[in-house]
Amino acid sequence: MAHYLITGVAGFIGSSLASALIARGEKVRGIDNLSTGRIENLAALRGSLDFRQADILDDAALASACEGIDYVLHEAAIPSVPKSVTDPYGCNLAVVDGTLNVLIKARDAGVKRLVYAASSSAYGDSPTLPKQEDMKPNPISPYGVAKYAAELYLSVFYRCYGFETVALRYFNVFGPQQDPGSPYSAVLAKFITSMLDGQPPTIYGDGEQSRDFTYIDNVVDANLKACQAPAERCAGRMFNLACGQRVSLNETYRLLQDMTGFRGDVLYAEERAGDIKHSLADITAAREALGFVPLVNFEDGLRKTVAWYRNQACGCGK
Repeated sequence: MAHYLITGVAGFIGSSLASALIARGEKVRGIDNLSTGRIENLAALRGSLDFRQADILDDAALASACEGIDYVLHEAAIPSVPKSVTDPYGCNLAVVDGTLNVLIKARDAGVKRLVYAASSSAYGDSPTLPKQEDMKPNPISPYGVAKYAAELYLSVFYRCYGFETVALRYFNVFGPQQDPGSPYSAVLAKFITSMLDGQPPTIYGDGEQSRDFTYIDNVVDANLKACQAPAERCAGRMFNLACGQRVSLNETYRLLQDMTGFRGDVLYAEERAGDIKHSLADITAAREALGFVPLVNFEDGLRKTVAWYRNQACGCGK
């Protein structure tokens, strides 16, 4: 039995990781300041999760949280491009300073490996598709810059100190438990809940922007594989984490019309600063080094997600 620490454990991805690890019998500790995470996400884990409400910039709390840990899954961040545009300093504190502090405390505690939630926003708006790990980063938002800077710290900690790190560049993660009411929520959570409520969703831009949407089960599986993969294949490296297929927001809206029964019109609004036009990942490297193969494709993940939100709305999932 291994002992895991999850930063940002009360968030959508962090709580999903905790649930999966506890289900397979691992010991799990989590830390979260609850600035964007929700304690409700951890309700089903009460009694099984060692939860610490603290900030990753709190030296004493973080050092204590890292004691006796084998693997750190570092998810904590302020996951919002628009928020980073209005508050670049706050974004830098949470993502860059926070990650550096987690690296130091984990290294000093003798943690075996740290797996980091990097972001496809590091690629920026380059027209080249699919995105490959050897492409030159070109972030167009403070969030993208901060996420990429933290990646560099991971690489340097492996080179300088021999501390094993793996960065996974997430591409548009979605699934059950995303909070649609949060300003940090991904587009699909907002689309689905609006359409189930009979309200038109809003698309920023013309809707032809495309995304490599990645269902949460794929993300959980890749993180767990990244903890166990041989160091010679993955330590100090970064990998794309996606499905390797893209779909436009207009196409997504049409799929959701069928799944939700919504028959209204979509609303279009002005494009947001820092938003990327297209994303599509080459996942060859993750397959070869980590053994990663997507478990759930986009349409199946979308159906699962719609079903979960529908159950929540009718009280069936409570």
